[in-house]
Amino acid sequence: MSAHADRHRAWRAFEPGPVAAGPLRFVVEPRPEPAAGELLVRVLACGVCRTDLHVAEGDLPVHRPAVIPGHEVVGEVVAVAAADRAGGAVRVGDRVGIAWLRGTCGRCRYCLRGAENLCPRSVYTGWDEDGGYAEFATVPEDYALVLPEGYSDVELAPLLCAGIIGYRALQRAELPPGGRLGVYGFGGSAHLAAQVAIAQGAVVHVLTRNPLARELALDLGAASAADPADGPPEALDSAILFAPSGDLVPVALAALDRGGTLAVAGIHLTDVPALNYQQHLFLERQLRTVTANTRADARAFLRFAAEHRLHVATVAYPLDRADQAVRDLAGGAVRGAAVLVP
Repeated sequence: MSAHADRHRAWRAFEPGPVAAGPLRFVVEPRPEPAAGELLVRVLACGVCRTDLHVAEGDLPVHRPAVIPGHEVVGEVVAVAAADRAGGAVRVGDRVGIAWLRGTCGRCRYCLRGAENLCPRSVYTGWDEDGGYAEFATVPEDYALVLPEGYSDVELAPLLCAGIIGYRALQRAELPPGGRLGVYGFGGSAHLAAQVAIAQGAVVHVLTRNPLARELALDLGAASAADPADGPPEALDSAILFAPSGDLVPVALAALDRGGTLAVAGIHLTDVPALNYQQHLFLERQLRTVTANTRADARAFLRFAAEHRLHVATVAYPLDRADQAVRDLAGGAVRGAAVLVP
């Protein structure tokens, strides 16, 4: 049952810590009010991202105390707060997406060269400002995303971070046409990036400890699926590390062919062991990271998703079971992406 008309239900991370200790708390509170230039949306679905787990457990430093996590939000616009400029194109009743990147300064040298994801003043949904583990959320109109047709609300939610970040990671990995890609870890983001790579003609090898994820990888067209300790069946042109395990960095680098590139896709990574120059980096192997995404990345990926029907593996949870969804994600029990449905 929904909260009273001027109130809503939400989850807040009051005391970050291990998910087993219950860092998220369910509350009923006043519905948020959009500031000038913002939209108020009724949340239709919100993906559960590993970054939410890092926020809940305290792996990421607290930016907004007791924040509402969630940054893969599909919502229906219920109010538009006019800014001091000509009105935007978004109208009440439109369906929009709310993603991780929520705001940038627009003036620094990074913003001006198209690298707004590196803006020192950038702010993020579900970390700096309240996100979508709730019945209502706000978003600056300039950062709301147009969504592709042909997907349900639940299917769209993981596209808004898992899909976008996976897409950017694929660009950062510099996969050559028809190349051999290794994907380490196979959760919400990886299973979408792998489909993009396969659609572009790549041979994809998935390396994950999770047997359910290996099964999904083969179902989606991966050429092989194995434990990372076993390695891929051939040398890789590129690799993407989605698992937040620094121990896998030397493993993935050692699997690269000459001139290969490893892109680390996560916002949080455990410590990386010492690398051996000859074994891991020589012969022009590269190690790169992925820092958030730009709105241009988001639009490009969502256009791709409109043109290529992706299979989005989801497990739906009611909003009041968000804590269970986060625990299942932490325990590797989600096949694909968990999605909250208010």
